[in-house]
Amino acid sequence: MAAAAGSGAPRDGGGAAGGEAAASQAQAPTSAPGARLSRLPLARVKALVKADPDVTLAGQEAIFILARAAELFVETIAKDAYCCAQQGKRKTLQRRDLDNAIEAVDEFAFLEGTLD
Repeated sequence: MAAAAGSGAPRDGGGAAGGEAAASQAQAPTSAPGARLSRLPLARVKALVKADPDVTLAGQEAIFILARAAELFVETIAKDAYCCAQQGKRKTLQRRDLDNAIEAVDEFAFLEGTLD
């Protein structure tokens, strides 16, 4: 997941001042105007939550937390699946890598049989 490692800012070939500016920008991406706190569209997450008949009311904070939790979950399972792909000497994720990650990691046991 090389794309996730980069800050998205153009690299400055200058000295330490350019490196310090890039480091401070990478540490606090939410301080920039217009920066998004969530990568998932909150309206879509809210629609999914409201699709549950047991949910009558969902606050904006709850929607944000659910979106953030989903992002972290996807990131975690993708990293584990990528490790499985690397063991096979590949850089491209395949479905079998997800299956292997689900089988190998106990925290993903609840997903067994869902991708069939």
